[in-house]
Amino acid sequence: MNPFFNRRQFLKTTSNGFGYLAFAALAQQQALRASSALAAKSPHFAPRAKHVIFLCMQGAPSHVDLLDYKPKLMADDGKSAPSIAGRYGQAKLMRSPWKFSQYGKSGLWVSELLPHLAKQADDLCLIHSMSTDLPAHPQAVTQMHTGTTQFVRPSLGSWALYGLGTQNENLPGFITINPPGNATRSYGSAFLPAIYQGTKIGGAGVPGGGALARRFGRGGDQASMANIQNNRFSTEAQRTQLDLVQALNQSRMQQDGGVSAEVEGVIESYELAFRMQAEVPKVLDLSKESSATKALYGIGNETTDTFGKQCLMARKLVEAGVRFIEITHGNWDHHFNLRTALERNCSEIDQPISGLLQDLKQRGLLKDTLVIWGGEFGRTPYSQGEDGRDHNNKGFTLWMAGGGVKGGMTYGRTDDYGYEAVENKMHIHDWHATVLHLLGLDHEKLTYRYAGRDFRLTDVYGTVAKEIMA
Repeated sequence: MNPFFNRRQFLKTTSNGFGYLAFAALAQQQALRASSALAAKSPHFAPRAKHVIFLCMQGAPSHVDLLDYKPKLMADDGKSAPSIAGRYGQAKLMRSPWKFSQYGKSGLWVSELLPHLAKQADDLCLIHSMSTDLPAHPQAVTQMHTGTTQFVRPSLGSWALYGLGTQNENLPGFITINPPGNATRSYGSAFLPAIYQGTKIGGAGVPGGGALARRFGRGGDQASMANIQNNRFSTEAQRTQLDLVQALNQSRMQQDGGVSAEVEGVIESYELAFRMQAEVPKVLDLSKESSATKALYGIGNETTDTFGKQCLMARKLVEAGVRFIEITHGNWDHHFNLRTALERNCSEIDQPISGLLQDLKQRGLLKDTLVIWGGEFGRTPYSQGEDGRDHNNKGFTLWMAGGGVKGGMTYGRTDDYGYEAVENKMHIHDWHATVLHLLGLDHEKLTYRYAGRDFRLTDVYGTVAKEIMA
């Protein structure tokens, strides 16, 4: 029985006849909790990773300026771009304004824009051959998260939670930090039960500081989640009220034949919301972290403070057992003002991400946590105007670290200018299949029956890149 449930108090809140009927329905409901939709589930095979932290750089970072070093692009700066796939036309090639150097024992090439991340080179797997279907932000963002460009489908985080369940029944299994206001598809569960959708913290697409920093609480050390506190009723009164509502939900489900994904999702979400009131404030409180830890993430520095707090929050959520965490950092769409804007973006995320990797590693968490960094596509090697790059979906870079991935390696290759993937091409479907595989899930077996057919994240595609696995 739920420790907050009081039979006598519950019966007092109902009429005599209905009270006993409701109590019987409630007993059935609590018996079903043992087989909760969020209960931890056995993976298809031994997992390499138990958690995912996805650092989503929305707007599409320029791979040729950050992680995909192209000497020929440097040498041919200003020349007419050769016609590749009929796209280059008369555009002029534009070299990266920033210097690249090799780092770590692995000698990975990293731009001077990412000096802190460069020190973690031997933990990074740089995937240089990413590709997606369309060079348009809404469609590409949707495909990166759901596998499709146009239909409403469950997100990657929802599929992971559906396949594995959670390790902490008092917290959501999937949390998204600072999602853009129009990003519901990116963390939605679509036709999966509602309990598998992401829980939002922050938002409004603010990349750092300002309103978002204020939203993250008193002095910035206490993050907030909407409606996490009830100022009208005590915990006991809320439990009594919820028990009545849940009894009605159970009664409705029995009327519908005993099985209803929609009603089950409501029941689970109500129970989780109740339990979260005690757990969430403790997990999101950063005030007890040491000064050294905060400095590692760049907390206290105006440039890195907000994203640093979000990355530290992600580490705390992993420690607490949350399965999938996504952090969004926006405004990477550099059609102009590349030199100033890209440098600013990198300065906001470089130290916090490096700190996250170091912190996870020193706590023994990196081996079980898959950290992913990337955007929906890349940028062109030719210029757009005097100081910008256009969209490029044919070849771009994404990196992964920890969670059973080989560190200090590159996988795949783009052509000499960084325009198109030409070796070990990894489509979004392949990437999804690989992430699920690292979590111990077979992407072909992870299915959900809806509208008369079995759906999966990768549709009928997807090849696992086993070469990158430790």
